[in-house]
Amino acid sequence: MAWRLDEAVEHGMIDNTVEGTTTGKIWLIGRDEPLILSLNGDCWRDLAGTVLEFENPSPCESSEPLELDTEQTGIAGDITASRKARVPELSEEEMDECERQGREIPFKWSNTLYIEWFSEINGRVLIEAAGYELSVSEREWEMDEDQEEAQKLANLSAMRDFLTQVIRRAEPGDLPKRKTVDGRPGELNEFEWEERLKESDRLSEAYQEVLEKYMEDEDSERKEAFVMGWDGLLGAMADREDGIDPFGYDDEDDDDDDTGDDWQNDDSDESDFEDEMEEDELRLIGDHPLQKRSQEVAMRSMDIVNCGGGDDTAAQRLVSSLMQVSAKLAAVLYDRSDEYQPEAGFILAILKRCLGWVNEAIGASGELIAAADDEDHKAALEHLRTDAFAIRDGILELRRELKQS
Repeated sequence: MAWRLDEAVEHGMIDNTVEGTTTGKIWLIGRDEPLILSLNGDCWRDLAGTVLEFENPSPCESSEPLELDTEQTGIAGDITASRKARVPELSEEEMDECERQGREIPFKWSNTLYIEWFSEINGRVLIEAAGYELSVSEREWEMDEDQEEAQKLANLSAMRDFLTQVIRRAEPGDLPKRKTVDGRPGELNEFEWEERLKESDRLSEAYQEVLEKYMEDEDSERKEAFVMGWDGLLGAMADREDGIDPFGYDDEDDDDDDTGDDWQNDDSDESDFEDEMEEDELRLIGDHPLQKRSQEVAMRSMDIVNCGGGDDTAAQRLVSSLMQVSAKLAAVLYDRSDEYQPEAGFILAILKRCLGWVNEAIGASGELIAAADDEDHKAALEHLRTDAFAIRDGILELRRELKQS
């Protein structure tokens, strides 16, 4: 969702010597012309009034083409060289080895360079790096604490405005209408559910971006709620700080309840409750044969391939796609007995998405087979691909049955 330039940066400069305006030039590997920044707003207080020059000692081309406009006009986001972040103490190769061995990767807290802006054309653009060489000039003007807080609030508002455009929440009147059947709300069809799922995807993607940005912030909960537009949660947090229970419970009434602490001393129903929970968990595991097979194939893929080397390798795509299929099939196919059953349109929409992931897994397995040197490993991958084809056939058959019912 954000353009992340860290690795592709060669060198650049940020100029905030004119209050209220931030300009700059950033050279990226593989591009002849630098990005030209012309932004409304200031840096944080550590860089306000200065010219910052930075250089990346080890630039490398991005795995995705950085099709950015040369003229980057827009609004300044958080721009600082003193953002605290956890930085791994190992090289990428050592981190991959730690992950393979299941060991925890050691981190240290360090100041990082954080340059963020909101381009009128490209949206959110971000540089976040701990290993750049930095040089800061003398100040042309001073920013006080109140001015910095005002700038940070403006940055939060800019992030909120950006996410509003990304999420594109449907207005209540724009949502698909459920037809009434015998006085009861009817079901949505597959395509109407797909529209709702697309909005859910955008919301999940936006929230992931928000978590990455604010997870280390001491006021992360409030900032996350604000930029996501969760005003109701902000109100509940304010009530909590004022000593008001947002759920309306009255502690005094609880004190008058004669049985208030009985649950702490009564073990008579505990074992029955645990038995019921265990039965529920067993029933929810997913006893549909298609889900069982997809789960087995997903787990087997993790044993066959090495997922190290980045997020966009064929191995990573294979495993992550199969895991997605297994999880989504479990969500819609497990036996609920008399419990709520998902609508047929919802199941069809999920199955359609599973087809996309299965096709991705089949393509990735083909890449791995072509690159395999060991005959046993190649045979295992071919067997895995055959099973993926079988899962795809099962999904197609299930979709046909649902459409005919």
